[in-house]
Amino acid sequence: MDAMLVRERYKVVRVADSREDYAFAEAVDILDREMGGCLLNLYEGPLLRRYLSCFDRLEGCAAFQGMFLEGESLVAVFQDCGGVPIDQVFYKGDRHSWEDRMHYAGQFFQQVLNLADLPAEMACALLLSENVRVDLTNRQICLRHHMVPMEDMNPREAAYLAGDQAFKILRPRWSSPREELDFLDELKEGRCTSPVQLYALWRSREEQIRTACEALQKKNVVRRWCSLLVGRVKRRAARRKAR
Repeated sequence: MDAMLVRERYKVVRVADSREDYAFAEAVDILDREMGGCLLNLYEGPLLRRYLSCFDRLEGCAAFQGMFLEGESLVAVFQDCGGVPIDQVFYKGDRHSWEDRMHYAGQFFQQVLNLADLPAEMACALLLSENVRVDLTNRQICLRHHMVPMEDMNPREAAYLAGDQAFKILRPRWSSPREELDFLDELKEGRCTSPVQLYALWRSREEQIRTACEALQKKNVVRRWCSLLVGRVKRRAARRKAR
């Protein structure tokens, strides 16, 4: 793991994570004419045996460039992605428009659906905040393949993590219509037990939220404020009745 060149092809630029039986490195592929950036996940000992079968299930992953044995390490290679961690883009007080929030939420939930066939420990690793990347230039969300080992994960945990990240994108605001706030409540309740269920929930609510946002946008400032106020009063009444 100390070598600067892995398999005489991948030049290690930086070891970003190193712990017992696992390391994660940023590298460049010197056989690639464009010297494309890539990510190396290295596993040893019991992790090697555990992850060997996991990576066999990544044939449909566009970022996966292959795996091989290097000495006593299993090395999995992924294409690097651009963007910055989600917490640097979506945070309390940010000023993104509702159109942008809906766009990035749609991008994110599509990524969540793509995790459906992955082992839960891999899906959960990809949903950590440092791995959910927002590329503002290309208006995309991608998942960075820093596949840190995570034990005892299950599809419900993946759905929880995904819900937390989606909550950051949409985040309750004064300008949020009732339909959006209701959806965020459903995310917080954590009823979805898998990435597929979470994606299905989004698809069932997306058009309602978009229509409500568009309706508010067409109103003048006073009518919009009144509509938002009425919506919040109705939400409080409905929640009291449900108790």
